[in-house]
Amino acid sequence: MKGIVIKSTGSWYSVRLNDGERIEARIKGKFRLKGIKSTNPIAVGDIVTLKEEQDGTAVISAIDKRKNYIIRKSVNLSKRSHILAANVDQAILIVTLSQPKTYTEFIDRFLVSAEAYHIPTVIVFNKIDVYSAEEMDELSFLKHCYENVGYKCLTVSATEHTNIEDVKEVMKGKISVISGHSGVGKTTLLNTIEPTLDLKTSEISEMHLQGKHTTTFAEMFELHFGGYLIDTPGIKAFGLIDFKKEELSHYFLEMRELLNDCHFNNCVHVNEPKCAVKDALENDEISAFRYKNYVSIYTGDEDENYRGLGY
Repeated sequence: MKGIVIKSTGSWYSVRLNDGERIEARIKGKFRLKGIKSTNPIAVGDIVTLKEEQDGTAVISAIDKRKNYIIRKSVNLSKRSHILAANVDQAILIVTLSQPKTYTEFIDRFLVSAEAYHIPTVIVFNKIDVYSAEEMDELSFLKHCYENVGYKCLTVSATEHTNIEDVKEVMKGKISVISGHSGVGKTTLLNTIEPTLDLKTSEISEMHLQGKHTTTFAEMFELHFGGYLIDTPGIKAFGLIDFKKEELSHYFLEMRELLNDCHFNNCVHVNEPKCAVKDALENDEISAFRYKNYVSIYTGDEDENYRGLGY
C-alpha cells in the first residue's frame, strides 16, 4: 500500500491512501536508525509505503525520495532538526508588524531556509486592519523591498476578510505549507480561507504580545477550491541548520545575481575589498536591513530583538 502522510503526532501517522482511505500507521524502531538526524524521520507530505502487521496494524516500511522539504532546528534539541513539511509546491509565510511584531531577521531566516530547499515563498502580511499610519508606512516599505527581490507579497486582514481571495488564488491547485511565528493570526486566516477546518484559535498574550501555540502537530487539509494546505505549529524561532556559511549569499536572491562580479571568487561580502554586494549596498541597490540580516546570520550574531523575543 502507498499513501501520503497527512498528520504526524510523533508516534502515529495518519496516511491517506491512493484510494482516499485514511488509516493510522506507526513506524518500526529500525526506521529511526537510518542516519536521519531529524526528530521526525517522517513528515507531513511524505509519500510512504505501508505493510500490515499480523495484529492488523499498519506499519510504514519505506519512504519515497523527497522532492524538497523545509526544516528548522528542533525546539529542545539544538543539534537536531525538525522537518516542518515535505514535497510542497510553496511556502506561505504569515507575518505581522504589530500584535505581535515579526522582525525581518525571522523573515529572512525563513526565506533563506526555503531557498536552500528550493521552495518558493509567498509573504502574507496579516492584520492590516489594526496597523497605525506609521506601521502602514513600514508595510509599504517592506512590501516594496521584498517584491523587488522577487517575492510575491500579499496584504490581508483575516478578521475583516480583506484580500482573502488573493490568498486563495496563490494556493489554488498547489500544496502549500503555512508558517509563521505564534500570534500572527495563522489559524484565523486558515479558518477564513477554508471555514470547514474549524481550527482552534487562541488569544495573544498581553504580557509578551506573543501568541499561544494552538497547532500542536503538522497536518494536511484539502481545500474546497483545489489544492492542499499543511498547517504547522507556530514557530517562536527559526534557527538554520546544516548550512555552509560560504553558501549563505546564494540564498539571498539579490546577492546571488552579483556573486560573479566580486573580485574574489570566495568573497563572503563582509570585509573583502572590491565586493559587488557591498558596492550595491552603497548604491542603495540592495536593502540595508537585508544585508544586516545576512551579516547577522553569517556571523551568528543574532539581533537582540530576535534573540530576546524569539522572533
